[in-house]
Amino acid sequence: MKVADLVSAMRTIAPPEYAEPWDRVGLLVGDAQRALSGPVLLTIDLTERVLDEAVAMKAGALVAYHPPIWEPLSRITAQSPRERLLLRAIEAGLAIYTPHTAVDASPGGMTDWLCEGLSGVEPGKEEKIRGDCRALRAHTTRPATSEVKLVTFVPVGSLDQLRQAMATAGAGIIGAYHVCSFATPGVGTFLGQPGTRPTVGEAGRLETASEHRLEMVCSRAALPLALETLRQFHPYEQPAIDVYELAPQPHRGVGSGRRLVVDKTVTLVELARRLKAWISTPERECTVRVATPAFDKSGLEQQVTHVGVCPGAGSEVAPLARDEGCQVFVTGEMKHHEVMAALHSGMSVVLAGHTNTERGYLPRLARRIEKELPGVKTAVSATDRDPLVRV
Repeated sequence: MKVADLVSAMRTIAPPEYAEPWDRVGLLVGDAQRALSGPVLLTIDLTERVLDEAVAMKAGALVAYHPPIWEPLSRITAQSPRERLLLRAIEAGLAIYTPHTAVDASPGGMTDWLCEGLSGVEPGKEEKIRGDCRALRAHTTRPATSEVKLVTFVPVGSLDQLRQAMATAGAGIIGAYHVCSFATPGVGTFLGQPGTRPTVGEAGRLETASEHRLEMVCSRAALPLALETLRQFHPYEQPAIDVYELAPQPHRGVGSGRRLVVDKTVTLVELARRLKAWISTPERECTVRVATPAFDKSGLEQQVTHVGVCPGAGSEVAPLARDEGCQVFVTGEMKHHEVMAALHSGMSVVLAGHTNTERGYLPRLARRIEKELPGVKTAVSATDRDPLVRV
C-alpha cells in the first residue's frame, strides 16, 4: 500500500474538482510513491498535539480537513508555528492530505451528513436524508471531448463516409462511446454563382437537394483537424458548417451548500435541537444559537420546510439559500453584519460553531476510507478539538 492509494481513495470519496477554486486540496505534503506504513489519522486542524498523537501512533498519513498550507511558503524552517508543524511532519515521514470543500460538496459528504441530522435522522444512525436535498450552487462539468458541437449538412449518399472521417479526426466521442452522431433528414437549397461547380445541379439555377443535418460533439483541441477533415471529405465545394459552444452541465447533488426540503414541517426551535443533538458528543455538548427576523424568541415557533445548509463558514452561499426560498440558514459561523443581512431578507439563521459542524463527520469519513482501502487502519484524532471553550 502506498500513499498514492490513499490519494486515489480520497479522490473517489471527494473528487478535488468539486472543491472551490480558491481552496487548497489534495496531497499537500509527502511522496505519493512512498509506502503507507502506518494508520491514517483524521483531524479537522493540524496542531502540535495532533502531530504528537500521529507520531506516537506511528501514523503513515494525516487527513487534515482544513489545509495546513494556505498562503504560499517561501521556506520551511522552525521559525513559525506553521512551518514548524510541516517540518516535523516531513521529518516523521507523514503524508498530509486535505479534502476541505471537496468533501463538503460531494454526495454523502460533510454537508449531506449535516442534512441527515437536520432532516430528523437519529444521532448515531446513518440513513438517507428525509426529504429532498440538492446543491445550492451545483457543480458543473463539461467533458473535454464535448466542448463544442460540430454541425454540417451532407447529401444522403455521403453521410456514412463523412461521419467516419470526422470520427477519425476526434469528433463524436461521448465517454467510452466513439463515432457518436445524430442525423436528421431534410431538404437544402442553393443557388451557385458564376464560376461555381455545384455537386448537384448547375450554377445559376436554384437547386434543391436531399440532405442530412449531421451533428457530432468535439473537443476544442480536435476542432481544427475535424474541420479540415470535414472539408476534405465533404462532397460539396462549399459545405455549410456550424460550430456551437456547449454549456457545462450542472449536477444536482454536487456543489456548494444544500437546500433541504424536509418531508415533515418542523418548528425552528426543533430544527435547532436536532442540530444540537446531531453534532454534540458525550464529551462535549455543543451550543446552538438562533436568530429570527422577529429579533426575539417569538420566532422560534416558525414552521420550517426549506433549510439552507453549509458547514463551517457559510456566509458566501447564504444569499443563494434565500433566493432558493429557504426560510432558515444553518451554518457554523457568520459575521454580525452577515447575520443581519439574512434577517432583513426574511431568513432565520442557526449557528452552531465552525468546527462543531464539521468534526462529527470524521468518523464516517474514516469508515469510508477503510471501505475504499481494505486493510488500512484509520483513527480519528483524540486531541483535535474546537479551539474555543466555554467559561
